[in-house]
Amino acid sequence: MDHLSLGIRLKLAAAIVLLIGGGVAALATNPRRPDISAEQTCLAQAIYFEARGEPLAGQFAVASVVLNRVAHPAYPNTVCAVVFDGSSRRDACQFSFACDGRADRPVPGRAWHRSLRVAGQVAAGLRPDLTGRATHYHAESVDPAWAATLTYTLTIGGHRFYHTRGPTLARR
Repeated sequence: MDHLSLGIRLKLAAAIVLLIGGGVAALATNPRRPDISAEQTCLAQAIYFEARGEPLAGQFAVASVVLNRVAHPAYPNTVCAVVFDGSSRRDACQFSFACDGRADRPVPGRAWHRSLRVAGQVAAGLRPDLTGRATHYHAESVDPAWAATLTYTLTIGGHRFYHTRGPTLARR
């Protein structure tokens, strides 16, 4: 090991930390465990239905939006309340899957397990918010009127992310 440069040693150390950290997070978010919280399940549902076809960064970004809303005074203060806000009225919800009239039951398999792991990692604070504290997003294929009232932060995969302006910006 003495013959390795400092740069290579740092890269190895970073890889080991990521491997160990990711492994611990994966163990902590094993979808076969019966003790997964309701909050993690709600967050995983949002990830699964809103972003399962997106790159991993897009899935982390959708999860961050949910948590940014939980931290924001204009939204409910629990993950499940944020995810299902307005779901009792068709097309009045914050996340389209929650009020589209279809069942909100994920299909067991790779995508659902990945959503659970992403939810666990984000909820545990193991992944940074890539969105610039975004509280909103939409698919690039649509142009909602509300987007003009918010500040654009970035695009990840097929989603554009935004945050509110001024003093009500979520603080984390």
